[in-house]
Amino acid sequence: MHIITTPGFAEQTITKSRFIAFATYTADERAVGAAFRAFAAQHASANHLAYGFRVKTVDGIVQRFSDAGEPSGTAGVPLLKLIESRELINIGLAVIRYYGGVNLGTGGLARAYGGTGKIALDAAGFATYVEMTELKLIVEYSQFDELARHLSKINGEVVDKTFANQVTVLARLPKENAADLMLKYPSLY
Repeated sequence: MHIITTPGFAEQTITKSRFIAFATYTADERAVGAAFRAFAAQHASANHLAYGFRVKTVDGIVQRFSDAGEPSGTAGVPLLKLIESRELINIGLAVIRYYGGVNLGTGGLARAYGGTGKIALDAAGFATYVEMTELKLIVEYSQFDELARHLSKINGEVVDKTFANQVTVLARLPKENAADLMLKYPSLY
C-alpha cells in the first residue's frame, strides 16, 4: 500500500464542463471531511463535488464515495476504483464539476471524472505506507538518549515524555519494529 506525500491537482475542460480534481493525504474520516469542505469552499459556485476516499482505522479499512447528484456510479465510483487500483490508503480524491450546458452521458461522465482524478493522482507524490503503533516505556535517564536515537533510526519518534525517578516515554514507531524494541527495553507496560 502507498500514501500520498504531496497533494495532486488537475483541471480540464470536457465538452464545455470544467473539471477540477484534488488528491490529498487524509489520516481519518474527519480529515477527509475537512479537506473536502475546504476544497468545496474554494469552488462555491460549482455544480457537483464527487469524491472517493480510503482510510485505515483500528477497525480496518473504510472506503466511501459520493456521486454528488450525478447518475449513479458515474462520478464517485471511478474515483474510488482509481484509489483501489493503485493500492492507496489514507487518501481523499475529489473532483469538482462546473456544468457547461452539455450532457455528457453516463460513459462520458465516468471518463471525465475518472480521467481528471487520474491526472491529479499522477501529479501527486507517493511513499510506501508504514503502519505505526504507539508504545509506552519506562527507561532510566541514562537510556533515554539511546532510545531516542534508536527511534530516529527506525523512523519513529518520541511523542511524549515525563521525567520523574525514571523517564516515561510514549513512542510512535513502525509496527514491524515494536517487537525488537520490547526486547531491548523490557520495562514496557
